[in-house]
Amino acid sequence: MTTVYVVLGALLAANLAAFIVFGVDKKLAKTPGARRVRERTLMLYAACFGGIGALTGMRVFHHKTSKPLFNIGVPVLIVAEAAAAYGIYRLFTH
Repeated sequence: MTTVYVVLGALLAANLAAFIVFGVDKKLAKTPGARRVRERTLMLYAACFGGIGALTGMRVFHHKTSKPLFNIGVPVLIVAEAAAAYGIYRLFTH
């Protein structure tokens, strides 16, 4: 049972980090001359099991919602992450 809590904690941390990075980048986007977070970095946060946090950040902060890379890519990553999580679960429980 402890392993479940560790995995859930890691997922929570990854999603929270993605959410925060999207919020920080939105704030930087409003600041003239500020150095922004690369789109590649934002997608990396989403790809490292932070897809739900990234999608939530996109919606809450209204950030990157008009870009197809994010509008399509992040939901696709969420589905891929869910499939990977299910595969890992099946691997270790059977």
